[in-house]
Amino acid sequence: MTMNQTLSPPATRESSVKNKIRVLIVDDSSLVRTVLSNGLSKDPGIEVVGTAPDPFVARDKIVQLKPDVLTLDVEMPRMDGVDFLRRLMPQYPIPVVMVSALTQKGKRITLEALDAGAVDFVTKPATDLARGLDDMMMELRTKVKIAANANVAHWKNKRQFLPSERQVHAPKALAESTDKVIVIGASTGGTEAIRHIISQFPPTMPGVVIVQHMPPGFTKMFAERLNTICAMEVKEAESGDRVLSGRILIAPGDIHTRIVRSGGIYQVRCEPGDKVCGHRPSVEVLMRSAAEHVGANAISVMLTGMGSDGADGMVAMRQAGARTMAQDEASCVVFGMPNEAFKRGGAERLVPLDKIAQEIARLLS
Repeated sequence: MTMNQTLSPPATRESSVKNKIRVLIVDDSSLVRTVLSNGLSKDPGIEVVGTAPDPFVARDKIVQLKPDVLTLDVEMPRMDGVDFLRRLMPQYPIPVVMVSALTQKGKRITLEALDAGAVDFVTKPATDLARGLDDMMMELRTKVKIAANANVAHWKNKRQFLPSERQVHAPKALAESTDKVIVIGASTGGTEAIRHIISQFPPTMPGVVIVQHMPPGFTKMFAERLNTICAMEVKEAESGDRVLSGRILIAPGDIHTRIVRSGGIYQVRCEPGDKVCGHRPSVEVLMRSAAEHVGANAISVMLTGMGSDGADGMVAMRQAGARTMAQDEASCVVFGMPNEAFKRGGAERLVPLDKIAQEIARLLS
């Protein structure tokens, strides 16, 4: 059996807006399938239309049941979730939420799955199973609803690249600058968008600070993966790290990251605190700090994501003299955060993902 025998493009998913969201659960554990099915079915807006023990059964059920969203186990014995996605998404783009273990291997495969087209992920509880399971199911129900309206059409007929295959293409005419700072915020769909942009940056690029909504542990691995494909150094931010030309700092999960000025240098401060705009780390916190301490020396970019985190912070940055932009709707997985930033007057313009690195280069040169 091959994975591409009978798959054809999905029908439009208007039903996910007017009726219940149809979900197919793919997991090799019968217990997990039951738990996920029961947990998702508690939401009156979600209908579990089927389950599958592996991608081969899932393939047939996708054709038969035409679900709006898949939940997909990261690690399965016959074919892991990443391999399945690499075969599925170019033929039959469908929103997928990964269910991940909090192991090193689980984190690695999850990040690969996001590269391969998954919209988002949730993590299985490692301790306090009763409370952890309730929290996980609440998160999964929310993310299934977000995924149902995600735009994954751009994956159709898209060639899947492995990170090692990617080439670094530096935009032309980039001005070397040590006092400029590039600030990027992203959520759902952001890992792919971030990778696409920063893999084009040359090693002389001004310092970059990024908030991507992601749990602890995943941000460190995300930074390490990006470091292998970028000309710039990429690392998970730590308090006191300098924002330097040639360096990209990724805000750590569950900790707020701010930019501060100390004499003639910029540094980051990573500290705990209450969630802001529902998130920690929060794009709002990062952008407000950039407005205060970097001002007109900053360039701000808002990428794909649900909600409005960072929208007011981008307004503050623009009022402080920063140049700002947001990803356009056609290239977003979820046009929430960029849309809010633009509607509120924070983003000067909407820019397709493929043009953002070039637009940053234009502003710098």
